[in-house]
Parts: sequence; C-alpha cells; structure tokens
Amino acid sequence: MIESAVLWLLKMLAVPTVGLTSVFIISFVAATLLPLGSEPAVFAVIKANGALFWPVIFVATLGNTLGGVVDYWMGYGAKQAFARERGSSWFAWLERYGAKTMLLAWVPGIGDPICTLGGWLKLPFWPSVMYMAIGKFLRYILVVWLLLNVPDGFWREVAGWLA
Repeated sequence: MIESAVLWLLKMLAVPTVGLTSVFIISFVAATLLPLGSEPAVFAVIKANGALFWPVIFVATLGNTLGGVVDYWMGYGAKQAFARERGSSWFAWLERYGAKTMLLAWVPGIGDPICTLGGWLKLPFWPSVMYMAIGKFLRYILVVWLLLNVPDGFWREVAGWLA
C-alpha cells in the first residue's frame, strides 16, 4: 500500500504543472530559515523534462525570492531579538553595502539570515528584492548547468546506491 502511494505521488509530481508547483513550494520553504535545499527538486524536474528548463528556473527563482522576502519581513519585525547583536561585524557590513548584500541571499547557511538582518536594518525593500532575485537566479542557472553536465551514468549509479 505504501509503495503504491509513493509511486502515485512520484507520478503526480512528474506532471509539469504539479512539478512546477512542487518546485515553487520547495524553493519557497528552502529560502526560509529551515534547513532545506531546493536544488535537488529543480534539477530533478529539469532532468525529467528538459523542455521545462526556463519555466523551472523562473519558478524556483520566484519561490526562493519570495521566501527571502518572508525572511526580510521577519527581520523587519524582529528588532528586539537582534538588539544584542547590533554591534557585530555583520551589521556593520550590511549597513555599509546596503541592499547589494542581498546578492548573497543564495549562499547556504548565511543567505537566509542576511535577508532577515536586511529587513531588521530596514534596507530598501525593492532594491533588496531585486538583488535577492538576481543572486538566486544566477545560482539556479549555475547549479543546474553544472548538474546537467554530469554524465547520466553517474546519476544511475547514485540511484543504484539509494535503491
């Protein structure tokens, strides 16, 4: 019963519209402070249907950017939680470079907190969103390009290890 449910779920996720929805949701959640990466989902959908390359990249970028916006607004409202960190080098660095620091929103481990701190510092909203989107878009293009250039035999071997 569980096996048939998993097969049904995998079949549903392979449908392009559901696949794009899944990519959006995973990319959105991955941009919050939760430890989740969206690249495997992005790569899997593109690998399954290469014709969806650009739609998947744009949907993942949108979802990940909107997740960064949520981080920004959480930071905007979390002044008290970060009050003791005000003197740290992170704040000085963010204040010095402003919204351009959001280009680093894609970096694992520090990107989401940078978005949160940017909101706390009340960096200009729309420039911050623009730089977040640019950084995240370039990350998806680079990661997917690198993964697509790995020979298929490697991915079959990895699938064999996981089976």
